[in-house]
Amino acid sequence: MGMYLNPGNSGFTRIRNDIYVDKSGLISLINETIETPRFLTCVSRPRRFGKSFAAKMLCAYYDKTCNSSKLFDDLVIARDVEINGTYRQHLNQYDVIYLDMTNVLGKAEPHDIVPFIQNSVTEELLDTYPDLKAGNVFDETLLHAVELTGNKFIMIIDEWDAPIREAHKFQKVYLEFLRTLFKSSGSTDQIFAAAYMTGILPIKKDGSQSAISDFKEFTVIKPRKFGGYVGFTEAEVKKLCEDFHCDFEKMKRWYDGYSFRDTGSVYNPNSVMEAIRNNDFDSYWTQTSATGSLMGYISMDFDGLSKTVAELIGGGEVRADTRGFSNDLVTFRNRDDVLTILIHLGYLAYDETAGKVRIPNEEIHMEFTRIVREVRRDDTIRRVRESEQLIYDTVHGNEDAVAEQIEKIHSEETPLHYNNEQALRSVIKRAYFSFGDEFILFEEIPAGDGYADVVYLPKKDSMMPALVVELKWNKTAEGAIQQIKDRRYPSAIQKYGGEILLVGINYSKEAPAGKRKHSCIIEKYQMRI
Repeated sequence: MGMYLNPGNSGFTRIRNDIYVDKSGLISLINETIETPRFLTCVSRPRRFGKSFAAKMLCAYYDKTCNSSKLFDDLVIARDVEINGTYRQHLNQYDVIYLDMTNVLGKAEPHDIVPFIQNSVTEELLDTYPDLKAGNVFDETLLHAVELTGNKFIMIIDEWDAPIREAHKFQKVYLEFLRTLFKSSGSTDQIFAAAYMTGILPIKKDGSQSAISDFKEFTVIKPRKFGGYVGFTEAEVKKLCEDFHCDFEKMKRWYDGYSFRDTGSVYNPNSVMEAIRNNDFDSYWTQTSATGSLMGYISMDFDGLSKTVAELIGGGEVRADTRGFSNDLVTFRNRDDVLTILIHLGYLAYDETAGKVRIPNEEIHMEFTRIVREVRRDDTIRRVRESEQLIYDTVHGNEDAVAEQIEKIHSEETPLHYNNEQALRSVIKRAYFSFGDEFILFEEIPAGDGYADVVYLPKKDSMMPALVVELKWNKTAEGAIQQIKDRRYPSAIQKYGGEILLVGINYSKEAPAGKRKHSCIIEKYQMRI
């Protein structure tokens, strides 16, 4: 067993010895590409979403120096007759070259990573095959190895983009190494049966062309058939919650929020596992130097970014154009580039159909709420203070102050977009965007004889009252309050047991000149027994 050549199955053995969710169906997708024009695959997904687990699983499956039958025979790849046709054919049949680029960066200086890789793999090949003749260049040595052994390599590169993220100024040499290794012409198809790369970022663009053009890419924006392997699916999380007696609804609120076409809901796997192990729902999202800080991104000086962040933290969705992103952590030209990197890092969920982003769950919302108070931009500081004051005024029944602040937020909207109760709800959420310190936001929750527009439910350690907010368009705030009562909206939180405030907000488009268009009424509510 080597470090870079044929690392064995010990890594996957440790994974199997813990709580394990079967993701072996991924193997069949890679098997489908072996010895085809599609044999180069790159799958990018956020940190803490199981990239290394997948790489170690593939190593254990393909590595010919070990017998991994006991690790796989009880998994989907072996049991499911629809996907296991190639299971035995490829099990432990290849020399595997495994590169964990984070590990490589820890052992070699950034400017030396390419010769370090070439020398390290070559040394292990010569130790394994004493009759092997080293070539003048690296790919020549690999070709000689294939000719000697009679079988091709499987190449697995984990955290392939680490040099792009952590050693940006040396990326050109690294990308050229990959380009040469996997070039469409020459000996590549004679050396590799398949290659699999995984990382956070999509493949780096080089001018108008991809730097490694022949890889088939599956990103967190367009995972396609790999959608079910980005994280845990809802069915997998439900099964875990049943097995370990966890509250599924809490698990969903804390760690769901990502969704892909043909896959449905996808959960952060690391956080789900930590919640189960610790029997505690909390934020397990930690900062790393590899991905940079969230504060660094949301502090960037792009027009509209502060307003966008406020809308996202408030529970809203915003449009994002992901097409111009340069696939690195330093080249940002506009607000859309910032939103796109936050998608790739997992801080935002992307709706491919609508082209919109949102904060996916409670865990990430806590991170945004914490970080936004450290941002030193004047407009961000102002928004935080105004939102905190709005919550104070609401809780203390200062109706005029609430109406005035809602009017101020409305004035920032494009008039053509502000013409119904849905648009008004967007303004309300942006106005109350700092709610995360004290409340959990619920929208259109079933209650009594209808759906409550917006409910801010206090967290367990909060002393705040619950807020049931009803919105009206060209009607009256009094009518909003009456609808809350008539349709018994507070019944949605009847188990809450604490103080409840009813908040009715109306926007009158035809308000007389000089009069405020927004009005607000706030009442205490007595739950009927």
